[in-house]
Amino acid sequence: MPFGAWQNAGVQRVVITGVGILTAGGLTEGTWQALMEGRSPATSMTVDGVGDVVVMRAADPDADGRFGRRDARRMDRAGQLAAAAAGDALEDAGPLGVANERVGAAVGCAHGGAETQDAAFRALLERGGDRVSPLSVPLGLPNTAAAATTRAHRLRGPSAAPATACAAGTDAIGLALGVVRAGRADAMVAGGAEAPLAPVVIAGYGRAGALGGTADAPEAASRPFDRGRDGFVIAEGAGMLVLEERERALARGATPYAEIIGYGASCDAGHLTDPDASGQGPALAIAAALADAEVDPEQIAYVNAHATSTPSGDLAEARALVAAGLGHAAVSSTKSMHGHTLGAAGGIEAALTCLAMGRGVLPPTVNLAEPEPEPALDHLREPREAAVDFAVSTSFGFGGHNACLVLARA
Repeated sequence: MPFGAWQNAGVQRVVITGVGILTAGGLTEGTWQALMEGRSPATSMTVDGVGDVVVMRAADPDADGRFGRRDARRMDRAGQLAAAAAGDALEDAGPLGVANERVGAAVGCAHGGAETQDAAFRALLERGGDRVSPLSVPLGLPNTAAAATTRAHRLRGPSAAPATACAAGTDAIGLALGVVRAGRADAMVAGGAEAPLAPVVIAGYGRAGALGGTADAPEAASRPFDRGRDGFVIAEGAGMLVLEERERALARGATPYAEIIGYGASCDAGHLTDPDASGQGPALAIAAALADAEVDPEQIAYVNAHATSTPSGDLAEARALVAAGLGHAAVSSTKSMHGHTLGAAGGIEAALTCLAMGRGVLPPTVNLAEPEPEPALDHLREPREAAVDFAVSTSFGFGGHNACLVLARA
């Protein structure tokens, strides 16, 4: 079946009509401008019981102003980030013209309400069980970002909260794609959100050897694909998309950013934290997404890579891209400028890939002084003007979760 023929097989085509991003670089346009300037907003933060850590804390979501003080206090910070980014995406998409029952949400999150859980643990250990907030359970669950999004925007269609570690945002978009393709909803708000800057989370990643950088040069800490990389910069953020059935979106006058034409997933089923060093596991997810999209590997012109700046992860991904036939494509990791937002990464990076395709400019990887010599990739070290017809966004997570999206120019 050739590309674009799904409608002849009774499968709905799905376009992206709204984008909402919230990172340490700011809202959507602020984040995009930081990428075009090659600017990292990383800072050093002193964490209780840990010391100084390089982080990227998201811009203020203005939750009180957006949702009212009462409702904002009934959201964990991850929920506030998700609901804010979703609101921007919905506003960007314009009036959907359908009942709320036909609009759903899928929001990935790895750590759930980390700040809520941290506060509950402190209250229990320092003041006793009767001082633990009754909201600590509903706001601490992995679905906290999805629940906040649906409540804030009255989305009453299908809802889901993938928790596949750092692949969660991409898996959420893939799930939403399937819902709209099948006609179970006319539109879905999908992506990821994360607010992981709680001391116990940071301490755990530090003990696992996953964090990198030093307090004297935080802006240079995230170095995806660089031979000197030593770990990722932990970050907050949210990235949300509005997915719609194509013909209905066009009929209402929407201007799509891109079309989502493929989703694939796989599992390494191996090491608890380390990726498949050969790259074969992630390559399976990429191959599945390309097969779903019905495009050949050589048609992919750009890859927004998951590359987090860890020694083993980046090398495994480079091998995966080559194994999947994408060694020719231009590659960048925008995490070098917005940090590793864990479960939000897939949502943010899919959104940035949409913007790159729509604006004809591919973002770079900064702090890439000396790439790994093998396998060699076409690394973007400066923004590059390019008309891209097909692009890929990848996400991989602890537990061996691998996920991939294929986007086509609208």
